[in-house]
Amino acid sequence: MSKSHHANRLNMQAFAREGIPLVGATPLQNMERLAQETQALEPDLMVNWEARAELRPGSGADEDVWLHLVATASVTLVCQRCMGAVATPLEIDQWYRFVATEEIAMAEDDESEEDLLVMEPHFDLLAVLEDELLMALPLVPMHEECPVAPVMQVGEDALSAGAGGKTGTGEEAPSGEKPNPFAVLSQLKKKTE
Repeated sequence: MSKSHHANRLNMQAFAREGIPLVGATPLQNMERLAQETQALEPDLMVNWEARAELRPGSGADEDVWLHLVATASVTLVCQRCMGAVATPLEIDQWYRFVATEEIAMAEDDESEEDLLVMEPHFDLLAVLEDELLMALPLVPMHEECPVAPVMQVGEDALSAGAGGKTGTGEEAPSGEKPNPFAVLSQLKKKTE
């Protein structure tokens, strides 16, 4: 990382004029919000990232500052099917254009394909990186194929309790046999009618 630029307090104009990328590896534990979403956080897990900025001709007299952010990480989440740990790779490859004020960003947001950021004297690149990684998390983390078969214990217990140990015909189920779930549902439906 350049000695003149710090990822958590960048002067974006100077960074874009210089044109030299910043490359870093940030411990996952330093990103508190992201760390809270992960399971069994290991201290050596890193987020590898690279940021570069450039000046491009703008609509006005001044040039626009653009930022390109690329990052990779692997976090451990809870599989929602088997409840085991699932390694989840995260990748970011995003362009941003800086604007002068929040009002301009809101006005131009609908028409622009790129994400808009407001120019600040000390831009916090790591906060934006963490936001992007949080948005990249899957809504429902799951293994492609679970290493162990999911256990549906709760549903089976509820069916057994709802049947009272009886089959759908009202007879006692032979010990060791589970009642037919459709028969149980049929009995429940009859009770509610």
